[in-house]
Amino acid sequence: MKIEILGTGCTKCKTLEEVVKQAVAKSGKFVQIEKVDDIMKIMEYNVVSTPGLVIDGQVVSTGKVLTVDEVLKLING
Repeated sequence: MKIEILGTGCTKCKTLEEVVKQAVAKSGKFVQIEKVDDIMKIMEYNVVSTPGLVIDGQVVSTGKVLTVDEVLKLING
């Protein structure tokens, strides 16, 4: 599983990155986490409001910081 956090370094983006790390640790799964701050790559996902969260190539959230439980639900399907 690959999770990408889309954002240019704002406070919300950094917060979402920490939330994702906590959720992954709780899940016990092996997950590749990548921080994407290249605006052109973010635009390839058609994300106009950051932070964005992408799981296995699919955008699952934009413009808000999710909770650990919300990210866990997305990881676990």
